[in-house]
Amino acid sequence: MSAIEFDKPSLLQRIVPLFRGFDFLLLLFIAMLAGAGLLAMYSAGFDHGTRFVDHGRNMLIAAGLLFLLAQIPPQQLMKVAVPLYAVGVALLVAVVLFGITKKGATRWVNVGVVIQPSEILKIATPLMLAWWFQRREGNLRASDFVIAFVLLMVPVGLIMKQPDLGTSLLVMAAGLSVIFFAGLPWKLIVPPVVLAVVGIFLIVWFEPQLCADGVSWYLLHDYQRTRVCTLLDPTRDPLGKGFHIIQGMIAIGSGGIWGKGFMAGTQTHLEFIPERTTDFIFAAYSEEFGLVGNLFIIVGFLLLVWRGLAIAMHANSLFGRLMAAAVAMIFFTYAFVNMGMVSGILPVVGVPLPFISYGGTAMVTLGLALGVLMSVSRAQRQLPGGDGHIPHG
Repeated sequence: MSAIEFDKPSLLQRIVPLFRGFDFLLLLFIAMLAGAGLLAMYSAGFDHGTRFVDHGRNMLIAAGLLFLLAQIPPQQLMKVAVPLYAVGVALLVAVVLFGITKKGATRWVNVGVVIQPSEILKIATPLMLAWWFQRREGNLRASDFVIAFVLLMVPVGLIMKQPDLGTSLLVMAAGLSVIFFAGLPWKLIVPPVVLAVVGIFLIVWFEPQLCADGVSWYLLHDYQRTRVCTLLDPTRDPLGKGFHIIQGMIAIGSGGIWGKGFMAGTQTHLEFIPERTTDFIFAAYSEEFGLVGNLFIIVGFLLLVWRGLAIAMHANSLFGRLMAAAVAMIFFTYAFVNMGMVSGILPVVGVPLPFISYGGTAMVTLGLALGVLMSVSRAQRQLPGGDGHIPHG
């Protein structure tokens, strides 16, 4: 009896294997950004009820999801790609047919609980595309890329119909990154990029005519046209549509190099910054921590993206490589779009800043994405005869 008790593994001995193969450099970068997020939320949201406590709770939930998904090998994750994508698209169709409308947008559906199906597609779409290219590995043809674009545009089109430009851009960015890393030829990449650059130039050049009263843009909703026109000239409606951009730029600029200090931001605490705990928290953070604080989180995101791409480079399957690259680009897109819209170089599209902005659903989605990334990393590190680590470069 005593011998049995002596051989019984301790709690620590049972827990340690669960963390074997974890990428602790990746965890360090996540911790850097999470710490900045908690600091920013405490200052910006201390008088917003339980925002700070809820933000911390959401981070713990995301951490739990990261840990759970990290235990699942990429080969097992592949098995849920098709059903998860199919359920996500079916729910988007349900939103079109009998969705719940709030503030002019139909983005939710009641399935016993009210959910926003577009959030599922942020993970399900790149998962589906990675599954597709894994199946076609070694036998890729032009038609395979056409099918991939169709698989991508179905959820993107349904999300844009809601309308939700911000989420549709995130889903599209994640999907396009998978298609790009799967080997999309440059001759198919360059023409759309050139057209986009020319289109942006023409919009800026002809802004007075395009944004004149009564002019309609057939490819965009009126509110989306207003956002673009407000970006090009925020003073057009300084107390209305342009208020967000103007106040965001004032807050960022007033922070200077070192910032005004923790909880000392006047634009923030006198409530000139709208949505200061969600979409525009970067402006509040910039005011209090200045250029130095901004560089800290920008470097944090760049390191996170770099680590994700490094994991992708050394993944032991095409599926793992594509998913890791997609997750890295998801974080890049989130950070670039949010910082860009707050600082006045991109339209306001309602994209949160990962780890920094308040939002339970977005935090859960990010936790799932990081869990997939950690799963890919662990699979590479635990290869028989492997060196147990991913190189730092």
